[in-house]
Amino acid sequence: MTSPHPRLTLGEEVRDALRDGRPVVALESTIISHGMPYPQNVEMATEVEAIIRAQGAVPATIAVLHGRPRVGLDRDDLELLATSPEVRKVSVRDLAQVMARGGHGATTVASTMRLASLAGIKVFVTGGIGGVHRGAQTSFDISADLTELSTTPVAVISAGVKSILDIGLTLETLETLGVPVLGYGTDDFPAFYSRVSGFPSPLRADSPEEIAAIMRAQWDLGLTAGLSIANPVPEDDEIPAERIDGIIERALAEMTEAGVTGKDTTPYLLGRIVELTKGESLATNIALVKNNARLGARIAISYAEAEGGATATASRNA
Repeated sequence: MTSPHPRLTLGEEVRDALRDGRPVVALESTIISHGMPYPQNVEMATEVEAIIRAQGAVPATIAVLHGRPRVGLDRDDLELLATSPEVRKVSVRDLAQVMARGGHGATTVASTMRLASLAGIKVFVTGGIGGVHRGAQTSFDISADLTELSTTPVAVISAGVKSILDIGLTLETLETLGVPVLGYGTDDFPAFYSRVSGFPSPLRADSPEEIAAIMRAQWDLGLTAGLSIANPVPEDDEIPAERIDGIIERALAEMTEAGVTGKDTTPYLLGRIVELTKGESLATNIALVKNNARLGARIAISYAEAEGGATATASRNA
């Protein structure tokens, strides 16, 4: 087991699970602070943690609180993240400053990956990953999620790239960065709210055991890139692309008119889409995160079992 970084504070449940080699699933906190309204954000966070526990794994929600990276939060921590206006959206570049100032930070996909890896956690569940923004040819707006996936050995389970982004360019960039992108049980790459994006999935895997085997093979070779596992939103909960695309285009136009840029773009767009769909997109978002949590827990269990078996074999052969 990799020893957690000394600057991290681990919750007791997470610490014990990592010490014992039991499966742990990392969870981000930006979705709580900047991705959903209160109180749905706290309800979603607690329900997702309960789903992971029910599957047999340990949830580890990650954030920076009082300047300290925390891996594993309690209910009071979740309430603070969900309600305090002092919680910043924190990517990897922001971690050091927020820590030095003793502040609160909700971690993005990129910073959650980095802190999870420093804790020794190999599986991370989120809603959708960031990517190449539409119009990036002139704005150069590309999410740090992609570069983090290229350098940090964590498997990220999502419902694909967020529909508000340029999915084709994101997939091209991930290929350039050497990141394996696996469609779970599908040849069609999913698009967050919708089960298909119009782009083929670069690779495919059909079971948690297969994904765990790919994880081990990737990192046994010394390859440091993470894996992106794209898990389609359940059919009953999706918003078909032909309906959501027009709504996204309207939200993008309104964002441009309002002059919203940088890290404020994703929270603005997701919030506006919730308004335009009269809450339907929020329900879909919650459903896909729960679906990803079930799969992530099963992958973490399969990976822990495979690692445990490898450790036992190495001990016998020593």
